[in-house]
Amino acid sequence: MPLINFFGRDMRFFDLLESSAAEAREGASCLAKLLTALGNNPTETLLGDLAQSRRKHKRITAEISEALTKVFMTPLDREDIEALSGSLYRISKTIEKAGERLTICPPGAKLGGLMKEVSAIEHAVTVVQTLVGTLRKGANMDNIKDAYERVQALEGDADKILLEHLRELFRSETDARMIVFWKDLYDLFEKATDFCRDAGNDIFHIVLKNS
Repeated sequence: MPLINFFGRDMRFFDLLESSAAEAREGASCLAKLLTALGNNPTETLLGDLAQSRRKHKRITAEISEALTKVFMTPLDREDIEALSGSLYRISKTIEKAGERLTICPPGAKLGGLMKEVSAIEHAVTVVQTLVGTLRKGANMDNIKDAYERVQALEGDADKILLEHLRELFRSETDARMIVFWKDLYDLFEKATDFCRDAGNDIFHIVLKNS
């Protein structure tokens, strides 16, 4: 049965979840711009944009929680809506933390090689945004399959990249500041894709439950 039959009774949950996913996507774009600007341009404005996006996302998340308390009959189980909303917000929160870490890097840290990881985060968030958008259209196992498998693959790739980075870091780096900086940053990048996977799992669960 198409999910639109459930959500159709209160369109604001569609609107809010889609706005939440869009804000996570905006945060990933801000992170990419920040990385590009480091070392060449002032970053205060870009870091502010990232923080502003996360604050806006927090307001959307709070609005979803508030709406759930005021609506007697929810279109789907309350815990499913809350879980998806929480996963989406954690993406933004983690991306903001990664941006903050980038701006306090120790002298000599070479950040140019990180664009691949940031692009992977952007890709994962874009796939999540697509998945969220399918809910309004009537998500089913067929029309979410490709996107769901893609976000799972991206998360798996991020795990492998994290291990490769840590292996190289612990073998070659002797500066304790650099070790702490890079480990924290790599962990945050990997967590961002973890939360994208979690959002994908939440949507898969919703579709499976209502199929």
